[in-house]
Amino acid sequence: MLSTQKYVISTNLLSCTCVKVKKNINGGTRSIVSLSKKDDFSPKSTTKTSLKFVSQAVVAVLALGFIDAGYSGDWSRIGVISTENEDYLKIAAFVVVPLCSYIILYISKVADN
Repeated sequence: MLSTQKYVISTNLLSCTCVKVKKNINGGTRSIVSLSKKDDFSPKSTTKTSLKFVSQAVVAVLALGFIDAGYSGDWSRIGVISTENEDYLKIAAFVVVPLCSYIILYISKVADN
């Protein structure tokens, strides 16, 4: 799109055009046309972003599940797991939580490339 004071010309030949209008001190205007890359909003890019977010959320819920089951005491109190298993989950949380943190960071690095 090309813009001046009196008229506007729009064309699809330059689909990635940005027009900036600057006002001079004496009241005149000056148009500056710059080209920029068109943003990619294709369905593939949004699917990739949402899949990345969902996979990171699943891994985070897994890590939080280990912390909750090991340290809250609620699960052993209602009889879902024994206190012995709760102690094992406390120990396993020291391995699972850093591993899940690494996986979340790895997913974000792989998806950016």
